Amino acid sequence: MNNREYQQKIEQTLLVIEEAIEDMLQETDMDLDYESAGGILTICLGAGGKLILNQQEPLQQLWLAAKSGGYHLDWKDNDWITDRGGEALTDLFNRVFTEQTGIEANFSFDYQD
Repeated sequence: MNNREYQQKIEQTLLVIEEAIEDMLQETDMDLDYESAGGILTICLGAGGKLILNQQEPLQQLWLAAKSGGYHLDWKDNDWITDRGGEALTDLFNRVFTEQTGIEANFSFDYQD
């Protein structure tokens, strides 16, 4: 993947996640907020802390920071996959969201072409 393709994919991915969080805000009364700036999406989970997604252009990765650790994801087979363990982004996001909030997350991100 060249840098232009990476930028398109990462921007699309962050936008899709942002839209999913916005939908959740409108559908629930959960203490949830987000901020997007400069390729970083910060999701504030109230007492559950934060989830931070950011682009790492030199490595062509997407990074996710959660209470349980930092995760580095590579674009493989039309999905963002962790470089350790092979977990897909949607599964990872749902897992860490649930761990941090105690609320069962069932996000489905359609960030593929």
